[in-house]
Amino acid sequence: MSRRTLASLALVTASVAAAFSASGPAAARSVEAPGADRLVISVSGAGDADGTFELTCAPAGGTHPRAGDACGRLAELDAPFASVEEGTVCTFLYGGPATARVTGQWRGERVDAEFNRDNGCEISRWDRLVPVLPGVDSGAA
Repeated sequence: MSRRTLASLALVTASVAAAFSASGPAAARSVEAPGADRLVISVSGAGDADGTFELTCAPAGGTHPRAGDACGRLAELDAPFASVEEGTVCTFLYGGPATARVTGQWRGERVDAEFNRDNGCEISRWDRLVPVLPGVDSGAA
């Protein structure tokens, strides 16, 4: 090979290596870095706990009255916003008129979940998210 061919080959190799190294770890960091975890929680029928609150995590903040505790609870749970599986047998308990809707983003995933206390499964689903959702007495009117 001529010197010119070797020099060109070296230049191309260096350029390709630089491009891959620039898109390697740096790109992986940007992909792995989660977007801001931000949730909007709207609660009604829960008495004094009614309202719409913003919750941000890492760091905990927003207008949520227990932001730190709520973020800690979310971090402990796998699939915190999962619905009750279809076909699940639930008790016929009524936990009161409280309803909630959670929208936003958690761990890079879009969230749009609705909660109620219409039966035992939904009561358990709600209670699992306290303090993200407010604690509600089952006899709430």
